[in-house]
Amino acid sequence: MGGGNLPLAEVNPTRSELLELKRKIEFSQVGYDLLKKKRDALMLELFAAIKKAKDAREELDREYEIALEKIAVAQATDGIAKLKSSAFARTDTPDIIVEKQNIMGIEVPHISTVSVRKKLYERGYGIGNTSSRIDEASYHYEIVVEKIIIAAEFEAIIKRILTEIERTKRRVNALEHRIIPQLIETQQKIQTRLNEQERENIFVIKKIKKCMRGS
Repeated sequence: MGGGNLPLAEVNPTRSELLELKRKIEFSQVGYDLLKKKRDALMLELFAAIKKAKDAREELDREYEIALEKIAVAQATDGIAKLKSSAFARTDTPDIIVEKQNIMGIEVPHISTVSVRKKLYERGYGIGNTSSRIDEASYHYEIVVEKIIIAAEFEAIIKRILTEIERTKRRVNALEHRIIPQLIETQQKIQTRLNEQERENIFVIKKIKKCMRGS
């Protein structure tokens, strides 16, 4: 959907060129309308993603507050040394399956599986060497990690959508303020030139007829 404002000397002022310019203008206007619709649809997707990200952040904040309370209780009753020992025993990493989903032609990450929560015997520390307070703190921090991963997914989606919105806006603006006006201006110049040529031809024909009658 290109086309620039070429000097008339570089454009053949012909009927066929006029028709070609008309085709380019119609094509550009169709592209402009489609891009505007895409931009508007992307804005709706962005608002939806922002809402989900806000909800995920609020859930994360709530779970983090609970986890802080649980670990404070565990530290007060079991001591910092026991707490650190239990923490260092955790060597596993979260199981995350990230897939791709398509939003208006954009590939964005989609976390289909998050497996952070572990059973007591899977946490790496001896069950008999820890208290229920440490178990509770560990459980709630596992939830916090899950919420962080979910929140990160929505933030990544928002960044991708914002990038595509900016790219689409640039294309819309280029068509609206540069490409289409330049094509229309060139079309008008060719039409004016063709009208002038037609008047000149009519004048020449009249002059020839007059000369023929005089002879």
